Parts: sequence; structure tokens; C-alpha cells
Amino acid sequence: MKLKLLAIAFCVASITYAQAPQAKVEQGTLEGITLPSGIKNYRGIPFAQPPVGNLRWKAPQPPKSWSGIRKADAFGNNAMQKPVFGDMSFRAPNMSEDCLYLNVWTPAKKTGEKLPVLVYFYGGGFIAGDGSENRYDGESLAEKGIVTVTLNYRLGIFGFFSHPELTVESPNHASGNYGLLDQNAALLWVRKNIAAFGGDPNKITIAGESAGSISVSAQMASPLSKNLIAGAIGQSGAMINPTLDAIPMADHEKHGIEFAGKVKAGSLAALRAIPAEQLLDEASKWGAFNTKAVVDGYFLPKLPSEIFAAGEQAKVPLLAGWTSAEIPYGAFMQGQFPNPENYVARVKAQYGEQAGEVLKLYPGTTQEEVIKSATALASDNFIVYSTWKWLELHRKTSNTPVYAYIFSRPRPPMVAEMGNAKSGLAGGVIKDDGTKPENALPDNMTGAAHASDIEYLLGNLKSNTVFDWTADDYKASETGEDYFANFIKTGNPNGKGLVQWPESKPKDAEMTIMKLDKTVKSYKEPHRNRYLFLDKKFLKK
Repeated sequence: MKLKLLAIAFCVASITYAQAPQAKVEQGTLEGITLPSGIKNYRGIPFAQPPVGNLRWKAPQPPKSWSGIRKADAFGNNAMQKPVFGDMSFRAPNMSEDCLYLNVWTPAKKTGEKLPVLVYFYGGGFIAGDGSENRYDGESLAEKGIVTVTLNYRLGIFGFFSHPELTVESPNHASGNYGLLDQNAALLWVRKNIAAFGGDPNKITIAGESAGSISVSAQMASPLSKNLIAGAIGQSGAMINPTLDAIPMADHEKHGIEFAGKVKAGSLAALRAIPAEQLLDEASKWGAFNTKAVVDGYFLPKLPSEIFAAGEQAKVPLLAGWTSAEIPYGAFMQGQFPNPENYVARVKAQYGEQAGEVLKLYPGTTQEEVIKSATALASDNFIVYSTWKWLELHRKTSNTPVYAYIFSRPRPPMVAEMGNAKSGLAGGVIKDDGTKPENALPDNMTGAAHASDIEYLLGNLKSNTVFDWTADDYKASETGEDYFANFIKTGNPNGKGLVQWPESKPKDAEMTIMKLDKTVKSYKEPHRNRYLFLDKKFLKK
């Protein structure tokens, strides 16, 4: 009987082993998992050597080969970071400097078929994030016939630290853009190996949200990456002033010297000897370290805005946009009640002699109008203008298709278990009797907040159990994801059953914007004059 049971167990194990999907890449054979949907998923694939020890603050090095079969059934470690964003939830097992791993979701395919590929960069201000987050999960897009990749890259002090000694040490005479170089290394790995997962190495679209979108613009601008991609998608953000723009090398190195002095490290060896947790703690102290990309002469030969203006970027189709209420009015009003008097005073304090022009572009004669205009001012200065400028420059200089959008679907209330019954929309705490305290601030403008579009447009609403999603939310998600999927496949978001999304062309006086919600419509950009005004503020003439 025991022998019979052992034989059965052996057979079951053999069947399980045989059913596990395998892929042979340059470094060896990977064994992933098959999800209930039938999608094959490979997790925790090393695309570079661990950037630890003497490899801290060096460009990513090619991964080492392995013998036998490497299990790819668990996500790799997330990059070093503090828990600064409450909406982030990782499936990674640990946090570590050893974080350069990527994940692949691949659908079944016909023999010889080459599938389009999406490589997605996470957001988090270059100080947080991870490729294992549920909202970036690639299963839904894989079900639409797209090989989907997420990846990790170095963050904060580990990914964006410059120092003169690092610059001298580098064979490229550059330092500081390690996180962006990690993304480039992942793209190179994908280009070499994605055929093993059914992907077409010549049909790679890059995408991301917030810092991920900023990364997309930087990769398009970089001579290292611009020839590796066939298309680009940006969700709120570009590496254009004032949004995490790159700074000159001399300034970046100066910050590095100042930080080294703060931690009393007199050499690179001493800096590299600091334990990762301690280094993270030191860099996270108020004012200790400012995470910025750098014009290093290697990854970025000059500012991305200058590269796009000169037409030196990747000449690929671009689909990009922002949300309708990126950040709330309070970010501009600084805690003051949003009445016309306070609003005018804030505008005058912020813009001085230009206040009159600002008040024409962003009027505030009623409380409702103040809330709307203060939301727009905060959002435009935060991330909308830079995204618009990226689209505008690319359509003028690339001679390739450009598609612009505003995502307008507001999230529904949270589910009851989250205590939503006692939480306001952001206009103050709700009392137990359902009323607001006296003198409470008004609710925020109804709209889609920063980062709220991710689950919708990647088809991952179900994975977010915080919100009470409705049929209309799923409709908005289905439509948005279909546009994205079509763009990844063809460079054009349009397809059967979808409202026509017009392309914005160089000769057009203004861009056409597609409003994405449960229903969609296109219209000529309504606030072009606002962005032309901000041009004078943010771009050197």
C-alpha cells in the first residue's frame, strides 16, 4: 500500500512539474506558474546583478547565468524605501538593495506568433513603489494578447546619488541616474529575451504612472533607450519643469558631497560600507537628500525638454494624459477657507505682478469657482502642465501619432468595512450623526485624483478591495483598457466598438483631448491658454 501511495505521489509530482511553464532565456531556464485564467506568469527574474557592496551606485551589471532550472514563482525583493504612501501594498517578500527583478505575464499563442509587449514602470516619486503591486498586475492585459512586464528599479539615495568620485570612477564619466539605468537594463533584457515568452522584441511599448510616466519621458529622451521602444504611454507626469525635472551634474554632485558630510563618510568605500537600512534612515531625514535625476551627459545628454524640442527623442507614437483632479484645492489654498477673498490673496502672494493674468485664467468669484480654480492651479503646477508640454513638444517635433486624454472617472466611496460612513470626501471629518463640524472645509472637487486611474486603465479594479466598485466603474475600466491595449498592439488606440479617438497632429492649432469615463468623448483642449501662460514660468526662453 505504501509503495502504491508513493507511486501515485510521484506521478502527481511529475504531472505538476510537467505542467509548470518554462522559458529559456539567455541566463538559463525559468520555471513559472500558470494562473487560473491560463495566463503564464514568471516572477522574480533577475535582469541585472544585485547592486550591493561595490556595485552600490554603479550602472547595473548583466545578470549571471545559472545551471539547471530557476524557479520563477515568487516576486523579487522590493527596492529600499520608507512607507510614505498609504495606498501601496506589495507582494514582494522583503525589502533589499538586492531588488533588480522583473515579472512577465504571457498569454497562450499560436506557433510562430509574435505578441506585442508592454513594459510598465511603477510610480512613487522615485522614492517608493514596486513591480509586485496588484494595481500593476499584468494578467488582464495578457488576456488581451499582450506580453506584460513589470520591474523594480533603485529608488531614493540608492538610485539617484551623485558624487564627484562616483563620476570619476564611472567608465561613462557619469553618476546619479542609477534608477533610470536600471529601467534601461530591463529594456535591454526584454529586448534580448522576450521572444522566449512569445513577445516581439521589435514591438515594445513602455508605460508608467506618475514617476513611472516621468520615467517613460526620460527613456524616450535618452540615447540609450530611444531605439529600444515602439510606443509610449504616460499617465500623469513628464521629466519637465516643475515635475521632477533633471538638474545639472555640478549641482547633483554638490548635493552628494553635502550628504556624505552629513553622514561623516570621507570616501566612497565608507559610503558603500553603510548598511542599507542605516543609509535609508539617514537619507530620509528632513532635508537630508533630494531625489532628482541628473543631466549626466550619458543617460541624459541635456534636459528632456530640450531633447524633445530638438526632435532628438524616440520617434514613436505617444499616448498620454492626466486625471481631472490630480490634487485637491487645499494644496493651493494652504488650509485657508476657499472663499474669493482668501483665494485672491493667495494668488497675489504666489504670482505678484502676474496675479491679474492668473485670475483671468483661473477665476474665483464664488466658492464653487474657487474650489475648481484652486484645484486646477494646484494640479497644473504639480503635474498637468509637464504632461501637456511633453505631448505638445512630441507632436510638434516627432512626426508620429500623439493621443491625449483626461481621465475623469472619480472613485466610488470606500466599502463599508473601511469605515467610509464616517469619512468625508476630504472636506473635513464627518461626525457620528452624519453632519460636518461647524466651519469645516468644503469637499474637494468631484473628479479623478492622482494615481486613481491605474486600476481602471490596467484592468485591475477587482484587486483593490478598498472601494465599492460599480458597473459604471467596470465600464470605464473596460473602455480605457481597450484603448490602451489597441495602442500597445498597433500604435493607435482606436478599434471596433470604441468611440473614435482623434490623433493630435503637428499642424493642428491645439490638441484634441479624449475624456475617459464610463462614456467617452473628444474635444479641443479647453485650457490651452493656461499652459501657454505656464510656459513662461517654467521654460527658459
